[in-house]
Amino acid sequence: MSASRNPTLRTSRTSRTSPARGGRPVRRTGRLLLPCAAACVTALVASGCSSGSSTASPGSAPAASAAAAAATSGGSNDLQTDYQNTVKAVLPSVVQINTKQDLGSGVVYDDKGDIVTNAHVVGSEKNFQVSLATGGKTLAATLVAAYPAGDLAVIRLTSPPDGLKPAAFGDSGKVSVGQIVLAMGNPLGLSSSVTQGIVSATGRTVSEGDSQSGGPGATIADMVQTSAAINPGNSGGALVNLDDEVIGIPTLAATDPQLGSGAAPGIGFAIPASTVKRIADQIIKDGKVTNSGRAGLGVTVREVVDLQNQPAGVAIVAVTAGGPAAKAGLKAGDVITKVGSTPITNVQSLTEALAADKPGQKVPVGYLRDGTQKTAQVTLGSI
Repeated sequence: MSASRNPTLRTSRTSRTSPARGGRPVRRTGRLLLPCAAACVTALVASGCSSGSSTASPGSAPAASAAAAAATSGGSNDLQTDYQNTVKAVLPSVVQINTKQDLGSGVVYDDKGDIVTNAHVVGSEKNFQVSLATGGKTLAATLVAAYPAGDLAVIRLTSPPDGLKPAAFGDSGKVSVGQIVLAMGNPLGLSSSVTQGIVSATGRTVSEGDSQSGGPGATIADMVQTSAAINPGNSGGALVNLDDEVIGIPTLAATDPQLGSGAAPGIGFAIPASTVKRIADQIIKDGKVTNSGRAGLGVTVREVVDLQNQPAGVAIVAVTAGGPAAKAGLKAGDVITKVGSTPITNVQSLTEALAADKPGQKVPVGYLRDGTQKTAQVTLGSI
């Protein structure tokens, strides 16, 4: 990725077209930001929903298999067999979720009918139609709860069928760069599709844009970057290793502004399995997220600009009584300019800085008070 090209990040959600006419999806997009080592701004597509229906029958698995096709040695047959066995093992656990306007993907989480997906797939809706990769009639489902801050949600089948197959979730700590992975879902309404690639990077922190307001959306830490193709409709599906384990939930795909609305090939992002399990378990048990595991300051803030109308930090509007900021002596009117070694220029940069930290961690927070630069040591709480 070249720092001079500055690709953009966006969420992408496509509205439904008439299946009978096979119309093209129309994308609705919002901004996304990804910090890069080269200080560039990359753009991402929340590949969540796709329109239309597919002529591919449930259970089919078209795959992008350039690596397998290029290999001609005897070992390539073993790799192909691994691919096919993983598809057979995991694809039955990947479902298509239909809302009133859009469609996305989901992963069967348990035999009680709980399905995990992205919050941007379910949106504000409460009722859904779910199609299993194994075929059969569509099934009704209702929302258990959504956690927009982490772009995750759980829906539950009203009448779970016999033989429902939960996916096995892997250990995020064992995910490594270069590992072969498959992305399973329903891109562009093509049901039960499979693409292949590798893990390109781990530990990415990505901020989605809110496609409705145009403002900052979820900021997600520790995401898995992959070269497996992620397209609208893949969101909420499965990123799978060759041990038949889900290692992430595909959520975002990159776009290059020089390509207009076209995708930048080979740059996709998935929420790691550890985060998925932690959030889904809480939603299923308590109907909400009770412990996000995400750091917070306990403040309400707004952005401020300097005399040149450039972002200059975030002003504290209110401080939670007894919260981390209050205990450290911060108060309304202070302007936060740095967290740790990270400069803070706007709300999004503050959110991203905190996403990289953990509750209970002690960090220096730089701030301006009455024109004087100060620093407070803050023991972070949780949000």
